[in-house]
Amino acid sequence: MKKLIRNGILILVALFLLLISYSAAVIIKARVNTLEITGKALSSNVVKLRVENLSAWQINALLKVEDPSFYQHKGIDFRTPGAGLTTITQSLVKIFYFKKFKPGFAKLKQTLIARFALDPMLSKSDQLLLFINNIYLGNVNGHPVHGLYDASMAYYGKTFDKLNENEYLSIVAMIIAPENFSIIKRHEANAQRVERIKKVISGEYKPNSLMDIYYGWLSAETMKGLAPASYFPSLYKNK
Repeated sequence: MKKLIRNGILILVALFLLLISYSAAVIIKARVNTLEITGKALSSNVVKLRVENLSAWQINALLKVEDPSFYQHKGIDFRTPGAGLTTITQSLVKIFYFKKFKPGFAKLKQTLIARFALDPMLSKSDQLLLFINNIYLGNVNGHPVHGLYDASMAYYGKTFDKLNENEYLSIVAMIIAPENFSIIKRHEANAQRVERIKKVISGEYKPNSLMDIYYGWLSAETMKGLAPASYFPSLYKNK
């Protein structure tokens, strides 16, 4: 029995050391590559919109929905109500550090890079700049749409500065799940999310947990395709 316990402890210690070694390797590699990765992204022709092109209201609305504690956290946030499991920093890691992101163990790698490489090595301003220019926003006529500027052209046929508040929020509403909240394919679901976002921005609705990211009950049709771990109906029993 003692031998069995000892062997169990040794296995746990070995697994722990293996995890530590893996984490260290991920962090070191990411820190070595981060300046090259972000430098290339910041100087590319993908940058069509500057942070200063967004009004204070637009920035506030985006952060309220996507990353409420963006300027306070260090790349990860598992505490702020409504934040979900992916910060803006983690979204950038998914875009720039993975050829193909598969949920599961990759989440650990994503979190390590966000916390110990990307966030300490890239200013919040530059993170936001990369986010608004690279975030995936659906597919229109067979062409993927990336960034707020291209989304304004693809969905409304106008430049970003010409969007009204509802149009802007309808694009923000898509970020969490572009297909489920598509302006074109799921117009009603998108419009409903826009109205909910407005309540969050005004303070009328306050998310009550980390995973309260839809701000209320979703229909079965809207929920199709959403990751199971991202939605807990029990949160809204008394809403």
